[in-house]
Amino acid sequence: MYKYSIGDLARAAATKVQTIRYYEETGLMPEPMRTAGNQRRYDETALNRLSFIRHSRQLGFSLDSIKALLHLTDNPDQSCQQANQIAVEQLVEVESRIARLNDLRKELVRISQSCKGGTMADCKVIETLSEHSLCDCS
Repeated sequence: MYKYSIGDLARAAATKVQTIRYYEETGLMPEPMRTAGNQRRYDETALNRLSFIRHSRQLGFSLDSIKALLHLTDNPDQSCQQANQIAVEQLVEVESRIARLNDLRKELVRISQSCKGGTMADCKVIETLSEHSLCDCS
């Protein structure tokens, strides 16, 4: 039963109407049923799919990865190996980001601890940030 308007669906999935329209444009969400007045109408399947997309985005999955996962869910007889591979790739990416953030944290601690409370002319924070040769800009 098509009981959700686009606004109702957005509220039920805690997302924005514009996001739903974008997901429809990109193929993540199927084209909805329309009323005689051309209003979009959605059912529980659409709500479940939108909730899946939202949760996946919260976990940092790219739209391409989500599209691949949705394709797999639309074909339930397939092996889940590919879904697992997508999750493992996301885990590797998250671990890499955590490592970079830990390095960033260490450098910021080092920089902030260099401050001796003098004047700007002798500011170690500004001096350290000005040392471009130390920048790992990768």
